Amino acid sequence: QVELVESGGGLVKAGDSLRLSCTASGRFGSRYNMGWFRQAPGNRRVFVAGISANGADINYRDSVKGRFIISRDEDKNTVYLQMNSLNVDDTAIYYCEIPCANDRCDPTYWGLGTRVTVSS
Repeated sequence: QVELVESGGGLVKAGDSLRLSCTASGRFGSRYNMGWFRQAPGNRRVFVAGISANGADINYRDSVKGRFIISRDEDKNTVYLQMNSLNVDDTAIYYCEIPCANDRCDPTYWGLGTRVTVSS
């Protein structure tokens, strides 16, 4: 079983930055892709960013390109999402997942999510 625990959400103002973290633990035999999805109130969960197992393949949804940066630390089994220039449309619950690095994949494992609220 794999457990994912997110942290770093909060209430910020438009233009501010936040860094989300997600640490994976449990039984998994090999390196894996990881990513972030988000779900805004009244909307479906959508892909935000993903990073491949070796870090060579990185993908973002169009609306966050140039503002968000995904990275990973293999020694800590942790993936990060640096979110800059936040706007009200980024308000959502952010979920860490395995094993998707793009939006053409259905995640197998999910964290419980961390809430991000951006005020104007």
